Order: sequence, then C-alpha cells, then structure tokens
Amino acid sequence: MAEAIQDATQDKRAPVKGGGVPLVINDIRIQSVNRSSKDIEQWRSAHVSAESVYSPNRSRLYDLYDDVLLDGHLTGIIAKRIDAVLNKPLYYHDKDGKKVAGMDALINSTAFRNVVRKIMETPLWGISGLEFVPGDELAFVEVPRKHIKPKWRIIALEQNSNQGIPYDSCDNIWVLGESADLGLLLKCAPYAIYKRGNMADWANFIEIFGIPMRIIEYDANDEQTKIELKQILDEAGSALALMIPRQASFKTQDGKQANGDGQLQSSFKDALNDEMSIIVLGNTETTTNNSVGSLSKSKVHAAQQLEISKSDIQYTASYLNSGQFQAILKSYGYPLCEGGSFAFSKDIDIAYLVQRIEVDTRMPENLPIADDYWYTTYGIPKPDNYDALKAELLSQKTESTSNLKNTKVAGLISHPRLRGLYSAVTQFLQTLV
Repeated sequence: MAEAIQDATQDKRAPVKGGGVPLVINDIRIQSVNRSSKDIEQWRSAHVSAESVYSPNRSRLYDLYDDVLLDGHLTGIIAKRIDAVLNKPLYYHDKDGKKVAGMDALINSTAFRNVVRKIMETPLWGISGLEFVPGDELAFVEVPRKHIKPKWRIIALEQNSNQGIPYDSCDNIWVLGESADLGLLLKCAPYAIYKRGNMADWANFIEIFGIPMRIIEYDANDEQTKIELKQILDEAGSALALMIPRQASFKTQDGKQANGDGQLQSSFKDALNDEMSIIVLGNTETTTNNSVGSLSKSKVHAAQQLEISKSDIQYTASYLNSGQFQAILKSYGYPLCEGGSFAFSKDIDIAYLVQRIEVDTRMPENLPIADDYWYTTYGIPKPDNYDALKAELLSQKTESTSNLKNTKVAGLISHPRLRGLYSAVTQFLQTLV
C-alpha cells in the first residue's frame, strides 16, 4: 500500500533501458491549441493544475504558453537568447582535442541546428521531446509537450491522460528537461497577459480621444433640425459625435488631465516589457534604451547577458555530449570517436586578452606555466607536429645560450687587464694536471 501511494505522488527515476524503436508520434492523438481568451485567473488555474501532486497536467499551461508567445517583445528576446547559441561556431573533436572534419556536414545540417534549437527551448518550456526517425541521415519529429508526462515518464496517447508509452525504453526518443520545471514562460505569461489587456485599453483610449469630439446642440422642440443634423454627422465621417438639446447640460470626464497623451498606457507597456526582458535575458539595456546615461548601464547589462550566454552554451554542450544523444548519432553511422565531444568555439575578447597578457608576462620566471595554458587562453590552435617543433625550439635556445656565453668569455679574455690573469690561471691549471 505504501509503495502504491509513493508511486502516485513521486516522480519515477527509472534508468533508461532502451531496446525499442517505435514511432510514437503516429499513435498519439493531437488536439489543436486552445486559442480562447486568456486572463490571469486562467494562468493561475493552469499553474495549479500543472503542479498537482497526484495528477499533474500541463496541457492548459502549454496552451497558454502558445498563446502568449504571440507577443512581439517576448518573441524577440527569446530569439535573441537562442540565436546567441545557434550562431556560435560548433565543432566535434577527438579525445586529443583535434577537430574531426567528418562531422562538419552533420553540424552544418538543418536537422542538427534544429536539435540545438530544441535544447535551447527547454529552459523556456521546462521540457522538450524529440523522436528520431531511423534512416541514413539525422531526422526527428518533435513530441508535443502536452503529451510528455515526466511524472510517469511516458508519452501519453491523449494529452489529458496518464496512460501511454514509456519513453525510457525507447532508444529513439530523447526527452530533455527536469520533471518539476515549468519553464521561464511561466513567469513571463502574466506580464504578456497584462500587456495584451493594456494594449486593448490603449487602443480604446485612442479610438475615443485620439480624434476630436464633435458636439452639436439643437432646440429640443425642433425635431426637423435634429433629423437634418444627424444626417450631416453621419455623412461627415465616423469620428465621435454627440447631439444634445441646447437646454441640456453636457460635460465629459475623459481623463486627459492625468493622461492626455496616453503616457499611462505607454509606461505600463514598457514596465511589462522590462520584466519579461529581465526574466529571459537577465537585463533590459541590451534590448531597449530608454534611460538617461544608459551607455555605462548597457555595458554592465551586456556583461550580465554574456554570462547567461556562457551558461546556455555549457547547457547545450552537456546535452549534445550526453550518452543518449551520442548513441542516437552512432545509430545513424556518424563517425564519432571514443572520448570525442562537441565543443563551441571560444570568443576572442581583444580588450580582455590585452590585459591578460600583461599579467601573464609579469609572472615570475621561476614559476613554470604549461604550454597548453597559452594555447587555451589566447585561442591559438596547437600544431599537429607540436613535439617536433618544441624540440627544435629547445635545441635552438640551448645553442643560442651557449654562443652567448662563449661571446662573453671571449670579450673578457680580450680585455688588456684580464689577458695576463687568464694566461696565468691557465698555466697553473695545466701544472695541476
């Protein structure tokens, strides 16, 4: 009984067994994204449903994610973070660090680039799934996230069901992410929802107060004049128009004294965009530039974003070098090496290297530094015949040192005052022999 309760409340941590290659995507029944209007109450309800201990269901939450991704600012900052990794040069090297040219075709393929994209989407959604299609070249189809049930480690046939195919036993299914992670979009969603409502209010404000209001007064007892004036207003355009009896009192409370130019909606929109930028990029100044004296802040924020990009690169490399993905690539016949791995090229920061080399060259001469340190730090490729070139340099250095010593001795001997002393010492040493 206790084991049954534990199985119903805890995530399964079974090892990946492998052994099967089913095409799961052909069996699941996919439903359309729910495009109904979303509000904060629905976001909270979907969040609670996804975090349920006994029966977690992310379907409603992921439908909401699909909807908020229509926001332009959110789409832009997500693309900016993902492109920072996609545009980074990537290569495959063997255990000795030598590049394997036979893997370049794979790395430059669209399928491999899309694999990297799905890896980068995982922190946003919390989970991703890829089903690799057997064949001669790398190919995959994305497993709908609503069907991935990390609690039971299955691909559900129905998005709201907890029955399906265990993905741990499938060699060609690769599920990424942590079981309890709901992704960064969970935090971005409420700001996108508020922004959508704000934009609707702003459009309504512009529609009402963006065009001057036309007011016509008429005599309450003159019905014919009223009819003629109404016809004139209808034919004059669609701008807001009012007809009131001259005897009536009319006054509008339009809020223009506090928000005459719509700045209230504009500042609210900027605040919401800033919050989403901080969540995804860790800063605001690399996306927008709305503050006085922002150059120095932009440099600080750029450094912060660089740290996030470095973390993303390590995150992506760890998945590309995972045992499961390596096994998938081997099943396609790609030339993977024993101990080989994928690696991203290092950026060359000239300003940093100028400061670094100034420090390195001032290190004490009696402090030995490995040659690999210089190659790694300054991004210099290590030659294939390194050992032979090193031996030749040492030989030249020894010969140069010896010649220098002989030159100094010869210079001392040629000195008039030391020539006699040298001759006497030489004779004395010969008598000892």
